[in-house]
Amino acid sequence: MLVHICCSVDSHFFLQKLKQDFPNEKLIGFFYDPNIHPYSEYKLRFLDVEHSCKKLGIELIEGDYDYEAWLNVVSGLENEPEKGKRCEVCFDKRFKVSAHKALEIGEKTFTTTLLVSPLKSQEQLKKSGELFFEKYGVEFIAVDYRSNGGTQDQSRVTKEEQLYRQDYCGCIYGLSMQRKEQKRLMDEMFSPISNSILPASIEERIEFYKNRILLDEKKIFYKILKHKFLNYRQFNFKLVKGKKEVIPAHAIFYSTLPNKKAQGRIEFDNNGIYYLNRNEISFITLNLYNSKMGTNFKTINELIFSPVSIDDELKLREELLLSKYDLSPIIVVESILVDIKLTIFLEAVTYDDTKERLIIL
Repeated sequence: MLVHICCSVDSHFFLQKLKQDFPNEKLIGFFYDPNIHPYSEYKLRFLDVEHSCKKLGIELIEGDYDYEAWLNVVSGLENEPEKGKRCEVCFDKRFKVSAHKALEIGEKTFTTTLLVSPLKSQEQLKKSGELFFEKYGVEFIAVDYRSNGGTQDQSRVTKEEQLYRQDYCGCIYGLSMQRKEQKRLMDEMFSPISNSILPASIEERIEFYKNRILLDEKKIFYKILKHKFLNYRQFNFKLVKGKKEVIPAHAIFYSTLPNKKAQGRIEFDNNGIYYLNRNEISFITLNLYNSKMGTNFKTINELIFSPVSIDDELKLREELLLSKYDLSPIIVVESILVDIKLTIFLEAVTYDDTKERLIIL
């Protein structure tokens, strides 16, 4: 039986139940989810599914990430709600490919882990599955593992196995609507040109779950816990000398401006820190940055495109301003500009967030 898989939270419990109910069937997992966005989130979910299937002894096939084809299929349905027409078309797209994959490998039956998700309509899924049985002769097995306490059992298994528990369905349209309703920043869509790994980003979680897999392979016991912290995202930053000359500069982590713009002149310096005459803005040279950080950047652009870790920048902030949570802008420049009008454009936000951490037992 080919089993279309959407995520490990649904698949681990679902596959356990299938193995019990169909002991004579060889189960083959098929991860085909071009709806998942961004691609880094797709990679994270596949990573955890791969790990789950390995633990269960299930063969896993990865389908194509044909995201543009998926966008074309759901075009015009961008504003449909969860369980609406867009989801139906999305199911049809994934079921069609799954049915063809089943025929390709010689299987006559297929099912999907979407059936166990409380966020999906089982009737909608059954309808799509039955249509493909009529079209392609591949029987859709519509099992119900949600009833009779199944959802609670699934939650228990997810917790016991410490699976990656995503908090949105997968597609960009569902994500944007969900974050709008929650009044939350859609930080899943941030991917800095510097390639720095931001706190609580998908990229950070990928590294986190890779480390978790290594611990499993070494049979090291651990727990995954969540903790709250103050997160930060910088949308844009620019330093302008005089009326329009843009100066290469870097605003370190936690730099914020309440009105997104400030103007002034450097008023005084103390121990290599130069202070603007307003908005608590301070400047340091690239040489001082290198000295404090143990780096050897020749230019600001080199610093921007080969960034140090966020933790190291926070240590620098704490050393310079006596608190890593001071939100005043600290700006790194190649040389200090004195007696010149400077304009700082800085749009950034801080917000409450949660992230995971590993505790070795």
